[in-house]
This record gives sequence, C-alpha cells and structure tokens, in this order.
Amino acid sequence: MDTPLLTGHSLTAEDVYRLASRPVALGLDGAARARMEAGARALQTVLSGGEAVYGVTTGFGDSCTEFFTAEQAEALQQNLLRFLQCGTPPYADARVVRATLVIRANCLANGASGVRPALVERLLAMVEHDVLPLVPERGSVGASGDLVPLAYVARALVGEGEVRVAGVLGTAAQAWRDRGLEPLTLRAKEALGLVNGTSFMSAFACLTLAGATRLAAAAEATTALVVEVLRGNVAHYDDFLHRCKPYPGQVASARTIRERLRGSGLAVDADQARAAVPPLADGTHRHLDRGVQDRYSLRCAPHVLGVLRDTLSWGEQWLRVEINSANDNPLIEVSAGQPVMHSGGNFYGGHVCQAMDALKTAVASTADLLDRQLALLVDTAYNRGLPANLSGSARLAEPALHHGLKGVQLACSSLTAEALKLTMPAAVFSRSTECHNQDKVSMGTHAARDARTVLELATGVVAHVLLAACQAADLRGTSLLSPAGRKLHSAVREVSAPLVGDRPLEKDLAAVAALVRDAPPHVWAVPPPPPTGPPGGGGPVPGSVHRDGPAYGPPAEPGAEGAADA
Repeated sequence: MDTPLLTGHSLTAEDVYRLASRPVALGLDGAARARMEAGARALQTVLSGGEAVYGVTTGFGDSCTEFFTAEQAEALQQNLLRFLQCGTPPYADARVVRATLVIRANCLANGASGVRPALVERLLAMVEHDVLPLVPERGSVGASGDLVPLAYVARALVGEGEVRVAGVLGTAAQAWRDRGLEPLTLRAKEALGLVNGTSFMSAFACLTLAGATRLAAAAEATTALVVEVLRGNVAHYDDFLHRCKPYPGQVASARTIRERLRGSGLAVDADQARAAVPPLADGTHRHLDRGVQDRYSLRCAPHVLGVLRDTLSWGEQWLRVEINSANDNPLIEVSAGQPVMHSGGNFYGGHVCQAMDALKTAVASTADLLDRQLALLVDTAYNRGLPANLSGSARLAEPALHHGLKGVQLACSSLTAEALKLTMPAAVFSRSTECHNQDKVSMGTHAARDARTVLELATGVVAHVLLAACQAADLRGTSLLSPAGRKLHSAVREVSAPLVGDRPLEKDLAAVAALVRDAPPHVWAVPPPPPTGPPGGGGPVPGSVHRDGPAYGPPAEPGAEGAADA
C-alpha cells in the first residue's frame, strides 16, 4: 500500500482516529515540503536582518521585552522546553500521543510556522517506530495552545526525557540510538513551533468525536432494540413527523430507528395501534390497558439523538479547520518581496473548547436517555409484562432469591449521574496567567479531556442498556425480533451469555462496552429485508417466563409460553 501523506490541509478527525490506533508509516506531501522549505528560508532571511522576532530573538510571553541576538536563539529554544517541564500525571495513553504527533506534524506542514521538513519527518518517525513520549494530561490552559504537554513531545525529539517504545519505558536518547538516529537539534523558532499550538487538545477532541460518532450509532441501535422488547409504537418514528421539524440529525436518527424496526414481530405499527383501540360505540368512558403513545425516552429518542448527530456534524467541521491550520505564533508570510512576520493568537483553542463543551453535553444527554430506557425495562409497572428486573430465574428452585439486573440498573444510574456532572462548560473558567500576558485563555484541553471522560461513561451506559435489552429479547423470544434486532442480539450474545440465575456481570459489561466502542460499522448497519417466509431466531431463555404485553401487539410465537412454563 502507498504510504499516507500529510498535506497540511486534508486531515479529518476520522483519519486521526484511524492513524492513532497503531504505529503506522506516514510521509510528507511534496507540496507541503516545498512550503515548509520556503517558510524556513524566509525565517532565516528575517533573522539575518536583525529584526526582533517574538519567541525567536525575544523572550517568551511577558518576557518578550528581552531582545537577543540570532546566535542566542538555539539556547533560547532549548530553555523553552526545560522550563515547561512541569506537567502533572496521569500520562496520556498511546492513542492520544499518536494523535498529537500526527496533528502537530500536519499543522506544521502548512508551511507558515517557519520550521524545517526534518522536524515533521521526525514527528512521523515517532509514530512509525512507536516512540511515544510520556505526556502528562494536566498543565495546559489552552492558550498559548498546549505549551506544557507539547513540551514533552519536543523534549523527546531532542533526546531528553522518557518515552515508551512499543509500550516499554526507556529514555528518548536510547530510543534514537537503537534506531540509528541522532536526536534532533532544534533551530530558531522550532521549539516554539512545536509547543505553541492546539494539537494536544485536538488529539483528545478528534478521538472523542470519532468515538462519539460510533456511540451515536450504538445508541440508535440499542434504542430500536428497547422499542422492540417494550413493544413500542413504530409510528413515533414516522418520516412525516420528523420532516415537520427537519433537523438533519433528528431526521436521520428517526430513519435509522424506523429501519431497524422493519420486520419486528414485537413493535407495534400505526395500524395495529388503531385496531387495538376501536372507537367508543356508546359514548361511555373506557380505560385503556396501555396509552396511545409511549414515554419520552422512546418517543423522543430521535430528538435527543438528533442533537448528538448534529453536534457531531458541526464539531467535525470545526475540528477539520483546527487540525489543518497553522496555529502557533508568530507565523511567517512568504511573499515575492520581503517575508513578513505576523504575531497573533491562532494558538487559542476556543473552537475546540466550544465543540467539546457542546459534545460532552450531547453525549451525556444520550446517556441519560438510555438510562431512562433501562428504568422502563426493569420495572414491571412499565415493561409490559416482562419479569421484575428482567430476571430469567423462573425455572430455578427458589426464583425469588435472584434479582436479575437490579444491580445493573443501579450501576447504570451511577455512570449517568457522573457523566451529567461533568457537563459544566470549561470555557467559562478562563484564568489570567503568565503575568497577565495570557489574560484570556480557552480551557480547550480541559473541555476535550472532560468530553473524553463523558464518552467513556456513556459507553458504559449503552453497554448496560444493551445487555438488558438483549436479556429482555431472550425473555420475549428472539425469533420475534426484527432482522436488525436479531443481528445485534447475536453480536452481544457472542460476548455475554443470557442471565438465568444471579452471577457477577462485570466482565459481561466490559465485553459489551468493548463491542460498543470498537465494533465494525456492519454491527450497527440495518440488514437487508429477508427473502420470504418466517424469520429465524431463538426462543426464550431456558427456565424463563415468556410473557406477552397487555392490550395489543402480535401474539407470542406459538407454543413458546407453554414450553417455558411446562
């Protein structure tokens, strides 16, 4: 296969997610190389004229009043890396560090930073050889970019500090010796170009955005399965309803849920709902066994998931700009005449912060939606005939001793509460720092790290609800599920067996969470309609009670209830 090339302007969040998953060989596009070479030459031209250039021949931040000679520039760059070595663990995981390296290389490939192609090539060598610096997660205020975390990346390039090579801890100097390479000697502006950017927060943001995209698909699939096992009303997802409020994400989520319910023998369509409630003949009051519409956590699912879908859409657009931008300071404009240095604030991570503050709220709201669905599943007041806590213990000697998914619902509520607690926007916590030079900062790294944590919690919530929905499907009879529902149920049952008597479920939940996090797209895709004839599938959980919902809906599969109770 051809080596992927960084162009400086075409990277996506999904690219970052994919490239960060493992060591990979990357190259620098020819046009990007030419831009970088031109920028580096232009910077040397400026320096030869004796001009005061921020961070190159002046001090940093509030110390920019100190003016140095061009000969002192290299020592200045080395000292920048040293005084910024003050981060606080935990250390970022391998995926975050790889993502940081890829994004920083791509931003520098823009050419406006004035650094050499050799700098980008060494960053890419770290990705290829899995030489990953230990980067503390804490210490950035998000402007001037991610100074403290990125200093650990830059330090590894010059052969200082600790790295993990294929997961094994060692020194950066030894890692380069083992690969026949010399540590890089940074020239004027190059240390500043490495640390003065938004690549660390963008790494968290890109990985979270890609993960939340997968979560959205899993949440839609789980919701559709919950609708089935609760014998919900398919009419709530009718295209007409959602075209009347045509947010793209809402329309798409409703369509996905509706398509996943196609062929279900459990969910109720509009005609069945109407037939089950004939008009009043004599004008007297009548009590219905079930309402004519479902609760919000089912009926309004497209409206909640649609917010997540639309947040992902504009968040992806913002991150695409961020990771393809020159976001350090100063930047050099290469023109036909004299090169011009521009001091500005492209290192400010405001768009990343806003995107992540919004995304973590949408993800936490999705977790809350599914947590409410689980509350319906386990409660006999709302689950339309399923056993309490979805216990499958009816055939055991003392079924009352078993509590089914009672603990799962409790734990899911805890995860949801923690996710909701973390939705306080980070953007409002700007601090004046560095002698009031950095007197307005973005807090983008805080927002991105919080969004990562909320995504982890929400993934656990989806796993809890999906496990419960599959248990309910076993109790109803899986042959009544839609083709999409049966496919999803089968994927879960490959990693978690049905629950009959009480047992520890920690490993089951972890396995289902891994499925939610890492499953290939086909797991969430809607399968094509079956050719003809009755659908295949399993029956109730051995030893369980197969119960029909009250009022209306298709009958249970012939003989299933008698077989279960025999």
